[in-house]
Amino acid sequence: MSTLVFLFMAALTLVSGLKVVFSRNPIYSVIWLVVCFLTITGHYILLSAHFLAIVNLIVYAGAIMVLFLYVIMLLNLNKDTEPKKSNLFQVAAVISGCLLIIVLAASLQDYKSNVHPGALADDFGTAKAVGKVLFKEFLLPFEMASILFISAMVGAVILGKKHVND
Repeated sequence: MSTLVFLFMAALTLVSGLKVVFSRNPIYSVIWLVVCFLTITGHYILLSAHFLAIVNLIVYAGAIMVLFLYVIMLLNLNKDTEPKKSNLFQVAAVISGCLLIIVLAASLQDYKSNVHPGALADDFGTAKAVGKVLFKEFLLPFEMASILFISAMVGAVILGKKHVND
């Protein structure tokens, strides 16, 4: 049964990811990205990583998507005001995408997994296990990320603030 659920969510993840890329309306792209994040949360649940599932749901499907919608509405994209771009940008995007796929395929060519079924600890994915690793081994990057997020929030407030002529 879990194999069928996994295959369904995997197919839905791929379809929603493609819809994100190929949707012409940016609002629809954001909605499909939320669907993609929800299916990834389902994958975490199937892996018994409940803490990561909740963090993914709250942070990505919740907060990040609200910010994406805010930016899209703030930019007010209209086809009338957008300058005409040459086809050179599309060609460059296709070439960049193909090069990215080649690099990913080359990096995964000699990959061998060292994880065996049953080799994971019993507390894998729990809040306690993630907290131990986060606050012991990755304390400095965690604090640097928090400073980066605070500066991004200050920047967003400054950019979103209306200038009042005194």
